[in-house]
Amino acid sequence: MISRSASTWRWLLVVGVLALIIGILVAKIPDQKSSAEPQVAPEPAAQSPVVSNPVTSDVVPEEEILPELSSLESIDLEQAPARRELNLQNWTTSQGARVYFMQAEEVPMLDVQILFAAGSSRDGELLGQATMTNGMLNEGTEGKDAGAIARGFERLGAQFSNSSHRDMALASLRSLTTADKLDPALALFAEVVTRPSFPEDAFQRLRNQLLAGLKFRLQSASALASEAFWAELYPNHPYGTLPEGQPDTLMQLTPATLREFHQRFYTSGNAVISMVGAIDRQQAERIAERLAEAMPQGPAAPPLPIPEPVESEHTHLPFNAEQTHILVGQRGITRKEPDYVALYVGNQILGGSGFGSRLMKEIREQRGLSYSVSSSLIPMAAAGPFLVSMQTRADQVPEALAVIDEALNDFISNGPTEAELARTKRQILGEFPLSTASNAAIIGQLGMIGFYNLPLNHLQLFMDQVEALTTKQIQDAFAEHLAQENRLVVTVGPEPVEQEGQAASEGEIQNQEPAAVEDQAP
Repeated sequence: MISRSASTWRWLLVVGVLALIIGILVAKIPDQKSSAEPQVAPEPAAQSPVVSNPVTSDVVPEEEILPELSSLESIDLEQAPARRELNLQNWTTSQGARVYFMQAEEVPMLDVQILFAAGSSRDGELLGQATMTNGMLNEGTEGKDAGAIARGFERLGAQFSNSSHRDMALASLRSLTTADKLDPALALFAEVVTRPSFPEDAFQRLRNQLLAGLKFRLQSASALASEAFWAELYPNHPYGTLPEGQPDTLMQLTPATLREFHQRFYTSGNAVISMVGAIDRQQAERIAERLAEAMPQGPAAPPLPIPEPVESEHTHLPFNAEQTHILVGQRGITRKEPDYVALYVGNQILGGSGFGSRLMKEIREQRGLSYSVSSSLIPMAAAGPFLVSMQTRADQVPEALAVIDEALNDFISNGPTEAELARTKRQILGEFPLSTASNAAIIGQLGMIGFYNLPLNHLQLFMDQVEALTTKQIQDAFAEHLAQENRLVVTVGPEPVEQEGQAASEGEIQNQEPAAVEDQAP
């Protein structure tokens, strides 16, 4: 006789009860056809079989219970995904602020972004004041400290953000659109952006943070490489300065200098206001006027100077590390350059698309010189940089530089293959819907269009140009804008290892001590 414990009997009882419940539920489910069977288009609604809903007693058509699904096999992978229709609008306020707006009723929220031509390229002699000014916006206003401002946005369920870059400074708000939330959120947002008080204690704290960050940069080979690259590429241009400033210039700043910078560059005439959300055109116009009226009144900032051309040079910064950081690049294009699309797509093929890129195949897959390598095209208000970045062992640096040069020269001479272009087009066209998939993504696109004075239908034009692009157009664009004689090389790491028979000639590599980089603009 087989004996069973009490726990075993309890387990068998539970299993039996579950089986009974499942059997009852299965009996109540209407019989459905196997998913392996071919789909049949439903008959007209009047002839459709119906079932009774036990909860509401309503009669529900069968096809509404389990709607037809499209088979993945029916999707044309060669066809680009459908694009979202964007009803973009723009106008200028009576104070001179340019406004870009799209109504989006799907979610009861509003995203607002204000861009000012107030990045570090406007610093002048007092490097770091653009970064400091933007960082101080939400540190205090008349009667409110940073804590009160944060609690005010939190109480309303609103989000505030701000940042500063070389070209621009920005401030953003996200709020619900109900009147009891949106109106006070906009009032607090306008107060923070247009009337900061620059309190002394917050000023000292932020400056100390920037000073500590500059010291930490001396311990980062990648930071030193980036700083040296921008300095070499823009030796007499505002882009050549470090946005965080330098210790001596930061110590010259005061709350008064930040107020003057704010009054000069955070003006209505220097602003681009973007809005996306559940409001109509009339509401958008009132909000834009309200924000522009609160700003200091003044004109747009003057255009940035054209960067001077530089000659090809290799700069090495000694750094105690296991690997050497490599940056190879040159001056690229402005954001309004007609060849932007050709250079953008070409860069994706060359090194901007990760593992499928040509540089990744040459550097990592075929030679194992680095775990990762990438290229970047950074168009800006003035001609921004194009650069290739990677890191490798010190003894492999000469080979890595030779492979990068060969890949760039071959791309300029021959362009991409038809297969590379076709694959990259599919990738770009497939990813494009994500750039307009949310209000936050759309407002970023609107801000870019407004700040760089691009056509209102820029997104549609971009996609049309991508689809029509040829390999010859890419080759011609690279040959015109990225000539080999203007190519710079910056390496940061151990002293270069001389290969037998390949010793560097006198003056070919310029060595600099890391301490000297701190005095240079990046």
